[in-house]
Amino acid sequence: MFQLPELKFEHNALEPFIDAQTMEIHHGKHHQGYVNKLNAALESHPDLLKKDIVELLKGWADLPDAVKEAVRNNGGGHFNHSLFWDILTPGSSEDDISDELRAAINNSFNNLDSFKEEFSAAAGSRFGSGWAWLVLDGEELKVTSTPNQDCPLMDGQIPILGIDVWEHAYYLNYQNKRPDYIQNFWKLVNWKQVSENFAKAK
Repeated sequence: MFQLPELKFEHNALEPFIDAQTMEIHHGKHHQGYVNKLNAALESHPDLLKKDIVELLKGWADLPDAVKEAVRNNGGGHFNHSLFWDILTPGSSEDDISDELRAAINNSFNNLDSFKEEFSAAAGSRFGSGWAWLVLDGEELKVTSTPNQDCPLMDGQIPILGIDVWEHAYYLNYQNKRPDYIQNFWKLVNWKQVSENFAKAK
């Protein structure tokens, strides 16, 4: 059975950039809902319940039709949010970017600022609900975005960093000002974790 991961910080730890009420609802209601629905959908497929979420999403195309959409929406929602909580921290510092990740970012985007511009543009231009990502695609870092709870793992890419741009992620604090939310996201990125994600992906 899949389980909701615990947060590594208190609900109010990311204030003023992400408020406590948003965190409580986002983690405890939205993410818990994806976990519950994923478990319910796979009850009749105990073999699939034994797989980890990465394995499940990587093999999404070959899943039985009866559970495919549930895994896409709820399995994607579970993985995407689990990664999102991990890459947030109240003590963000770009000094925590590993030499290896910084070199890869420079190689793919010229510099960190150019990467952040491209990533922010992808997040800002995602129509409706979805995500923007930094992914490892083969040997190359790329910025991409996905609709709804689709996950880059389904396309053979490994997500390193992601931002949730569903309205439930920011609307209580920012209303329709998604660009402000995206700008403040950079003040919360756990670059140490992102660097670890990159090292594991390699």
